[in-house]
Amino acid sequence: MRLLRDDIVGGINLTLQAQPELPECEIIDVIVDEEVVELAKEGDATALEYLINKYKNFVRAKARSYFLIGADREDIIQEGMIGLYKAIRDFRGDKLSSFRAFAELCITRQIITAIKTATRQKHIPLNSYVSLNKPIYDEDSDRTLLDVISGTRITDPEELIISREEFDDIEEKMGEILSSLEWKVLMSYLEGKSYQEIAVDLRRHVKSIDNALQRVKRKLERYLERRDG
Repeated sequence: MRLLRDDIVGGINLTLQAQPELPECEIIDVIVDEEVVELAKEGDATALEYLINKYKNFVRAKARSYFLIGADREDIIQEGMIGLYKAIRDFRGDKLSSFRAFAELCITRQIITAIKTATRQKHIPLNSYVSLNKPIYDEDSDRTLLDVISGTRITDPEELIISREEFDDIEEKMGEILSSLEWKVLMSYLEGKSYQEIAVDLRRHVKSIDNALQRVKRKLERYLERRDG
């Protein structure tokens, strides 16, 4: 499945490979992000590359909070990079929010929108999507967001907010209800590994990895239904 839209990405290099160091970046380092964004919006390629390189690990961290069964991890990361590009394009310096906060919002929205679009196109129920242990809006929040789209009761992946203690309880319960293989597969998948990489690590067929993730989804759904029933 490809979530990447070439018409957006074509204008800039969004590859996540290591970029060569640029002397100009040494000058940019002393400038705040908001000023660099203005340079990028004026067509400064060095400023744009600086922002993309600076925030690409932030995008990876955001993408790691989401998994969509059947999707490639790089697709989700690339959607996050598109969200970053949109943040650079649309940021207005007269707003009270910092660029970092605005970028986080744009990145998150882009990933969620892409996942919703993918599930509609593939006719996959939205409950295939799970976001785990995601901070809500700011890094100082003491709450986490567990997004589980289950049936028709919840249609927005940001509607279900639970406490850190509740999430820890669910995570502990998953450790009890999942088999050793299912747990290893889930943890590897959430680390960003592809089906092929997991299959090699665990010496299993790719189909076995996919089946294990399907079982994980069903077990989690049944547990949440019993808990909330």
